Amino acid sequence: MLRPHRMRSPRRLIAAATALCTAALAGTLLAGPASAHPSGTHHSSAAAVPTAKPAAAGGKVVGYFTNWGVYDRNYHVKNIETSGSAAKLTHINYAFGNVQGGRCAIGDSYADYDKAYTADQSVDGKADTWDAGALRGNFNQLRKLKKLHPGLKVIWSFGGWTWSGGFGEAAKNPAAFAQSCYDLVEDPRWADVFDGIDIDWEYPNACGLTCDTSGKDAFTGVMKALRAKFGQNNLVTAAITADASAGGKMEAADYAGAAQYVDWYNPMTYDYFGAWDAKGPTAPHSPLSSYNGIPKAGFNTTDTITKLKSLGVPASKLLLGIGFYGRGWSGVTQDAPGGTATGAAPGKYEAGIDDYKVLKTRCPATGKVGGTAYAKCGDQWWSYDTPETIGTKMAFKNAQGLGGTFFWELSGDTTNGELIKAIN
Repeated sequence: MLRPHRMRSPRRLIAAATALCTAALAGTLLAGPASAHPSGTHHSSAAAVPTAKPAAAGGKVVGYFTNWGVYDRNYHVKNIETSGSAAKLTHINYAFGNVQGGRCAIGDSYADYDKAYTADQSVDGKADTWDAGALRGNFNQLRKLKKLHPGLKVIWSFGGWTWSGGFGEAAKNPAAFAQSCYDLVEDPRWADVFDGIDIDWEYPNACGLTCDTSGKDAFTGVMKALRAKFGQNNLVTAAITADASAGGKMEAADYAGAAQYVDWYNPMTYDYFGAWDAKGPTAPHSPLSSYNGIPKAGFNTTDTITKLKSLGVPASKLLLGIGFYGRGWSGVTQDAPGGTATGAAPGKYEAGIDDYKVLKTRCPATGKVGGTAYAKCGDQWWSYDTPETIGTKMAFKNAQGLGGTFFWELSGDTTNGELIKAIN
């Protein structure tokens, strides 16, 4: 059974995949930088399509919950409650639904709505039933969590690193795609669970796990159609690239033009660097700011936010992204960032990545750089955020007037919610 991992980094490009799509993308990227009002697009028919309601700045706390986390990770909706995280969250992004044949599709039917929870596993202490038409799985647990926290909203996220290959087909008929998504999200069996849709397209008109050549306006067309179908009473959001480098992914799609249709964007301000560059140099995966020796310009949160704002995306529609995990290398001798390595450090589920709750004791932080923490233990070098560095990022978020904070993902935190409690 497929468990899509959230390897969403614009930095995690396999050389072969990049080579395959470079030629196809070149014409688009050479057309010039993105602008808020490109000629002949978006605005001629905007009056017929509802735009997002004005966003209130500051206080959103959005956490991803993964449907595959109920397996090896043994992280369930009840853990959101027992950790104290539910009391801090304003929104949960449920990851992921699939995108197939230009349509929204169920990601994992067993985890989503069929897995039976016993009384001791359930949010409210009541076991799931096998009565005809009864909802089970994560969806029913989320329904119960919302009853405990009436202000909590749940958004269904579609795509992600593994399942973004279907968006190119969806962009050919945005209205049909939007209709399919609406029909799925508003299915009578679970319509009360979800408050909107989140699109995690990695990446429009650029390369992720696969390469997309839909054109610069494709993302805007998809978001416009989703807003038209979902209306103003549902949330429409999107996770977007954090690549602020010259000629990078941020310039491949018109994120400013699409901003009018979203309630907010989640720029993925993590995974800037990692052991996909097996030999290093070691660098923090989620730097808040640049620093002397950073491997690539434009790969830090400050530059990401600055560029999106300069393109015309309102600050109130931008959330600050935080990873509840670290990325690391092995075969490292140098304590400071910039050292060479021999490969990815071992991780519990995947090489080169591990949860904060594991790393905080296995490889405690030994220094800070660019507003985030790093750790050297034996021949391993890791970077991750701590409650202290999250505090620094919160000060930045508030100073920039951003709409709030989001993070990937809930199961990476400690059992008592150490990281989420540092978010304000």
